[in-house]
This record gives sequence, C-alpha cells and structure tokens, in this order.
Amino acid sequence: MTTPILEIRGLTVSFGGLRAVDDVSFEVARNRITTVIGPNGAGKSTLFNLISGALQPRNGKVLIEGVDYTGQPPYRMQAAGLARSFQITNLFFDLPVSENLRLAAQVLEPLWMAWRPIRASRAALARVDELLDRFGLADKAQYPAGSLSHGEQRRLEVAVAVACKPKILLLDEPTQGMSHGDSQQTATLIKSLATDVTVVLIEHDIGLVMSLSDHVIVMHQGQKLAEGLPADVRSNPAVQAAYFGHA
Repeated sequence: MTTPILEIRGLTVSFGGLRAVDDVSFEVARNRITTVIGPNGAGKSTLFNLISGALQPRNGKVLIEGVDYTGQPPYRMQAAGLARSFQITNLFFDLPVSENLRLAAQVLEPLWMAWRPIRASRAALARVDELLDRFGLADKAQYPAGSLSHGEQRRLEVAVAVACKPKILLLDEPTQGMSHGDSQQTATLIKSLATDVTVVLIEHDIGLVMSLSDHVIVMHQGQKLAEGLPADVRSNPAVQAAYFGHA
C-alpha cells in the first residue's frame, strides 16, 4: 500500500483551558487536493500552524513520507518539502513581483551562490519566469507587489509558496476577499498545481470546495467531525448541523 505523503496523528494543542485542536488525525494522498472546512473558530488555521511547525503540539505526530517531523521549525519543514501561504497576504509590497518570486526561489540555488550577483542565480531566475507565465503575472513582473489587485496579490502569494518546488502546499483561504471571477480563476490554477504538488487548503466557499476537492475534512470545535468525498461530506447530517446550520 502506498504511504500517504502526509500523515497527521492525534495532533493536540491547548491555549489555557481551550483545546484549539483536539486529537485530530487524517492522511493526505499524493497529488490530490484535500480541503479542511469548518465554522470560524473550528481550529483550521491552528491545525495548519501545527503541521507547518509554527506551533508546537502538546501531543500527536506529523509525518511526511513516513518520516516524523513533529515540532520541527518551519525552515526544516520547508527543507522536507512543505510550504504554505497565509490567511493574511504576506508579500514584500514595495518590491517588484519578479523580486518577490526571486527571493522565494533563491532556495533552489546552492548556498555559495549567496556571494554571487543576482544575475548568476540561473535556477532561481528560470523559476521566476516559469511562475510569471503560469500564474498570469508576466505583464506585471516589474510592478510593485503592492500595486496589484487583491486577486493578483493572492495569486502571487501562491506563486511565492510554490517557488521552492515543494512536495506539499498548505493554502490558508487562498480565495479570501476575491470576486467570483478571481475565485474561479484561482480554483482552476490550484487544480492545475495538483499535477506537481499535493495541495491541502482551508476554504470557506463551499461551492468551490465541492468542485475542487478530492477529499474533504470537516472540523468543529477543534475536533475532526467528518471526512470523505465531497458529496458524502455534504450529505452528512452532522456536518449539515454544525457547518450549514441545519440537519
């Protein structure tokens, strides 16, 4: 049986008396799109922080390709092949789009390249050109990131996250604040990414979740409430009561 690319086993963390994530376990299949949904305060972003190393779990394990990376800092998780974007846009707004991407792609160069001129970073610069084309930002390459529309900034942030060629990509509400058209364009882009990288995302747009996801995990009050195929999750009475507000 093929080992899941990502395994979450019993992850738990508390803040004071509140168990923000309570004994959550699931597996993520390679090159599939797994979406985590749930009401506000369900623990979704905290779960991502535990997986990515931003928070230390009280209990549980995070395994990448069968290797235990529990509690490792974010830079070690990146070296293991995991990258993430954040709910709040996190870019260098005064720098050009291409430079935001180049800084993220610089990890593809050997350490000794840090002493060479930027123009010598051929792998990083080639990756920048590839991402500008793939994410529809080539005509904005020299624009400051802060001058982009909200939808373009969110797309750029996803491009920055994949610049290092990760195996696993965590996306925290990538379509937040987007228009319907931008959301659909981003969904198509995310779908195309799954040919190269395993995607795990948090998303509130249920229509998008149902059309985009291969597997859905539902959280409620810090616990995993249900998981399965999108249609099965949507028809689950417990999910309807907790998430959609009716049984």
